[in-house]
Amino acid sequence: MPDSEQITLSVEAGIAIVKLANPPVNVLGAAVRQAVAGTLRRLATEPDVRAIVLGAEGRTFCAGADITEFGKQTVAPFLPDLIAAFDVIDKPIVAAIDGAALGGGLELVLGCHARIAGRAARLGLPEVTLGVLPGAGGTQRLPRLIGAVPALHLMTDGKPIPAEAALPLGLVDAVAEGDVLAAATAHARSLIGRPLRRTRDLTDRIGPSADFEAAAASVLAREPHNPAVAACVDMVRAAFDLPFDAALAEERACFLRLLHDDRSKALRYAFFAERQAAHVPGLPAGTAPRPMSRAVVVGAGTMGVGIAMCFANAGIPVTVTDTDDEAVRRGLARAAETYAVSVKRGSLTPEARNARLALLQGRVGMAAAAEADVVIEAVFEEMDIKRAVFAELDRIVRPGAVLATNTSFLNVDQIAAATGRPQDVLGLHFFSPANVMRLLEVVRGQHTAPDVLATAMQLGRTLQKVPVVVGVCRGFVGNRMLAVRSAQVERLLLEGALPEQIDAAITRFGFRMGPCAMGDLAGLDVGWRARRAVGIVAPVSDALCEAGRFGQKTGLGFFRYEAGGRTPHTDPAVAALIAEVSERHSVPRRAISAEEIVERLTFPMINEGARILEERIAARPGDIDVIWLNGYGWPAWRGGPMFHADLVGPARIAARLGEMATMSGDETLRPAALLQAAAAHGGFAGLAGARP
Repeated sequence: MPDSEQITLSVEAGIAIVKLANPPVNVLGAAVRQAVAGTLRRLATEPDVRAIVLGAEGRTFCAGADITEFGKQTVAPFLPDLIAAFDVIDKPIVAAIDGAALGGGLELVLGCHARIAGRAARLGLPEVTLGVLPGAGGTQRLPRLIGAVPALHLMTDGKPIPAEAALPLGLVDAVAEGDVLAAATAHARSLIGRPLRRTRDLTDRIGPSADFEAAAASVLAREPHNPAVAACVDMVRAAFDLPFDAALAEERACFLRLLHDDRSKALRYAFFAERQAAHVPGLPAGTAPRPMSRAVVVGAGTMGVGIAMCFANAGIPVTVTDTDDEAVRRGLARAAETYAVSVKRGSLTPEARNARLALLQGRVGMAAAAEADVVIEAVFEEMDIKRAVFAELDRIVRPGAVLATNTSFLNVDQIAAATGRPQDVLGLHFFSPANVMRLLEVVRGQHTAPDVLATAMQLGRTLQKVPVVVGVCRGFVGNRMLAVRSAQVERLLLEGALPEQIDAAITRFGFRMGPCAMGDLAGLDVGWRARRAVGIVAPVSDALCEAGRFGQKTGLGFFRYEAGGRTPHTDPAVAALIAEVSERHSVPRRAISAEEIVERLTFPMINEGARILEERIAARPGDIDVIWLNGYGWPAWRGGPMFHADLVGPARIAARLGEMATMSGDETLRPAALLQAAAAHGGFAGLAGARP
């Protein structure tokens, strides 16, 4: 019998079948490791057992180690020791992989003598996404089994591969068409009495070191900031240079070092923050979502079509509506063109493309929304237009349907008030391009019903988004903080910084694109129109627009662009224009360091994040970070603005903000009460129960 309920054991005709039984995904926590180790010790000496099959209950073979144990005192046996014990058992051990084998789950599989996968199996080592490397022998066994180059790519990509792709690599020995456990049992029986093929002893597959070094150089250039990527390169190199046991010891030491690296901590924090964001405070337990089988998107522009594609991609029939046939035709053509590009790149099969297009329809007028389960409005960002749309939807759409606005900053409660059913209304703020970006801000209105909120969260996950609940205010969380950063960009430009200096500083910080290049990409005229509508002035950006410099669309913005190109080039005319604007506003120009640029772009954002938490617009610091990581390009290895605040130190940020406020006369830069509270309680992470 097994040591605990964490596994099941049966013996049939000399074949012991050991199954992991730790629902829902069979993580390898301490109790599971102890049960497996104890059971294998007994089976190793049991004369009636001649081979062992390692399988699992449920739909997932094993999702890996229990990451809640990372950085904590764990209980023996450690996973590397458990897997190493496979090598001293003189009986064949065959893995029956039905479902996902990820991280430590795949390392467990690598310790077996053979591997049989089902058609639904997916195999991968996602540890780099958590800032660590495979720490239970994966960096050594995998190169020996499939070769150093494919092993390096599998480890550093962090993405699982299907069984069909694993077979030609040699990662699995066969893909079973039917019962995986039966196939693995038959294979185990065929190995009885034959020499065991231990992965640690394989030497003929690792490949030429020159090929590996070329692949390593490419990987390091692509991922310069994730410490786990560099560590994977070093450890696969060790498979060439060190004996197996010495390399294992180095792998373990490297894993432990990574656990204490701030970049690694940030990546793990981001993982847990995303999971926590799925839990909505104040939502009654057991709230059932409403049915979602038919969607309508009002507005066939770029955003509306992108949103509609999200539904089609998820297998949900969707209709795009607009006011005239030409707008609808252009929208559907845009979707078809986007799918065609995906087919050309090989990321989508023609069959999948056709299936998605079949789910996507176009109609003129909003009558198509009558029987929809969810209607998403994606028209111009003007309150009067949106209220008119919702008043019409209120008249047309069946009772019980969810009515959502894609507004990026307008008041959702005012939009809901145009209907007689504000309980059915909320915001679903998709990010552009909607069919690509993962973030979805779910804006809870004052009257939004609990089951509507539950529906929106489930819908977000169905659409493969990261949904985060936020409250009603101008710009919600992401754009509200972005507006603060944009104001600082203007101040820096007036005081002496140039666009290329600002962008260089922020990209060195880790963003893939600086705020000036981002503005050019989005179109400077978009913000210009929005500012004029509410009487906001941005002296430099306004002057650029007045000169006809709208960004990439005109070839001139903060930067200059070659015809048809997207690469920003420094333009002396911009420096001259900015100097003229500074003089007109009587602002003396000075040299501004990269450090000051980064502080002035990030510290006010953190301060605004503290205000957002004070006002309960966001429930947790982690929710703010999830939004900025998934919607605005904050570097994942820095964990998000609020995590970064804890690393820098809230006390230092508060002091620096005070200096900025005094120098500029801008009282909005004064430290928020919650920022000061964080300084007193050791950071935002230490604020439990201390929020004002």
